[in-house]
Amino acid sequence: MNSMWAAVLTGDERAATAVVRAALDDGTDPESLLLDVIARVQSRVGEEWAANRITVAQEHAATAINERAIAVVAEHGASRTEPSRGRVLVACVDGEWHGLPARLVTEVLRLRGWHVDYLGAHVPTPHLIAHIHRTGPDVVALSSSIPTRLPTAHATITACQAAGTPVLVGGAAFGPDGRYARLLGADAWAPDARAAADRLERHPLLRPQPDHQPIDDLPHLADQEYTMVARSRPQLVRTVFTGLEDKYPAMRGYDEAQRERTAEDLAHIVEFLGVALYTGDEALFSRFLLWTAGILEARGVPARSLPPALDVLGRELKDFPRATDILHQATMRLTTAPVAVGGAR
Repeated sequence: MNSMWAAVLTGDERAATAVVRAALDDGTDPESLLLDVIARVQSRVGEEWAANRITVAQEHAATAINERAIAVVAEHGASRTEPSRGRVLVACVDGEWHGLPARLVTEVLRLRGWHVDYLGAHVPTPHLIAHIHRTGPDVVALSSSIPTRLPTAHATITACQAAGTPVLVGGAAFGPDGRYARLLGADAWAPDARAAADRLERHPLLRPQPDHQPIDDLPHLADQEYTMVARSRPQLVRTVFTGLEDKYPAMRGYDEAQRERTAEDLAHIVEFLGVALYTGDEALFSRFLLWTAGILEARGVPARSLPPALDVLGRELKDFPRATDILHQATMRLTTAPVAVGGAR
């Protein structure tokens, strides 16, 4: 793993793929190479970015190299396996651009003998459903890394099930224990590619009932707080940005790049608040705020800039009891919990 990490860190694709080919030629198990080397290197890339030790450009370059390394594993003779099981459709939720985890699932399933259709990142739900009708998969494996895609994931899960196909979900968006997978009515959840393959081998997923509706899973959505916050997000971001200049005077000295980054951070805050309202889980928003605090500290921005933003946002949403409570609980955790850099969203 050390030689692979060194090649990826320096952006040396040729060296990275040479490491992978040599390992395969020496008899290393392809699945182990995918999950115990390439996947771990990619995880470390994310940790280094969060700690501000590599740039966004370096993170993108490293991810591209790891994707090429996966392709080398898939193309090697040691990975040739004839399909002997059913058909799985693997895709990322619409709006989810992190395709590498789904690609890992795809290659592990192929190694285990499944026929896999890999649709890649950012798959619009109508196109996914059309593909289901054309190919008739036994299972849809749906990947999402960012919790803000959970409302879309919920709609996609329901649409797949309405088409008569069970859904296995995975990725950081669904929580480390799969809590949001259960909440959103998925038929199964797996924490990683190996667990996903094991789960499908143990028991086939049953065909779902076609009359299921998203509101059946989340009756609290009837209060419309999620809908109102989601629809007013641009206006809320502008209002909080303006109010924050008075609450946090240091902002007045920000250059244009810093102001743009602050607006992006505020947009993420409002978006995660919306997802917390959608799922009814205050802890989701608090975890995001603690993660954001760590990122800000790593970049030299004091985490104390966050509570004033939450205060301004809370005043704008004073007539929304669930949103107000979520903001209050998050502020309490933010002001009492230690800040850790590199934690999960």
